[in-house]
Amino acid sequence: MVIAKEPDEREAAHLRIAELVRGLYSRTDADTVIAELAEHAAVEIPGAQYAGITVTRKSKTVETPAATHLYPMLLDKIQQRHQEGPCLTAAWEEKVVYVADLESDDRFPRYREDALAETPIRSIMAFQLFMENESMGALNVYSEQPHAFTDESRIIGQVFAAHSSVAWNAARRDEQFKRALASRDIIGQAKGMIMERYGVDAVQAFDLLRKLSQDSNVPLIKIASDVIEKTRTPG
Repeated sequence: MVIAKEPDEREAAHLRIAELVRGLYSRTDADTVIAELAEHAAVEIPGAQYAGITVTRKSKTVETPAATHLYPMLLDKIQQRHQEGPCLTAAWEEKVVYVADLESDDRFPRYREDALAETPIRSIMAFQLFMENESMGALNVYSEQPHAFTDESRIIGQVFAAHSSVAWNAARRDEQFKRALASRDIIGQAKGMIMERYGVDAVQAFDLLRKLSQDSNVPLIKIASDVIEKTRTPG
């Protein structure tokens, strides 16, 4: 029999989660943020032995940007193979999916067969992650024991997933903003070089870069980088 945590223990767990997520807000590397979130999930969610993050897009690709063990990665490959599984269902359809005993749960038959054959995992609890753009995700915890997760696991997991979504999206936005600034600087340098060399204004210089990009089907930032490199290279 699994005894649920007392209210003060639950509150302490919530406070730990809030504190660790606050610490992650200062990070700007999205890969580091999501890796640390997975590691903490395996510790904080009762019953968990392993944790992983599943990301899926409308093209039905399945990725594992973070995992604490090989098993979450193997299970995501099985979901990619069969286009079914608890983590995909959590990501697209339900907030929480619980597989109490993989040997008797028949909701994902093809996934179940391969998961039992390739891993010792018997319990899975998956929590939806809200992501930006056209992707969806799930924070997943796993155990080799059946019936490993409880109502307490569900409560703590949902809190953790909500905080994780916010922290990860914030880190990804910061990365995108920095890449946008870097791209703007590179394009600005290339425009300046074209203006100086050909005696054209900023609008004409940008139009030239854009035309080169369209004609060659090469991203604008790559065209700008090539212009800078060729201008700086003697001969």
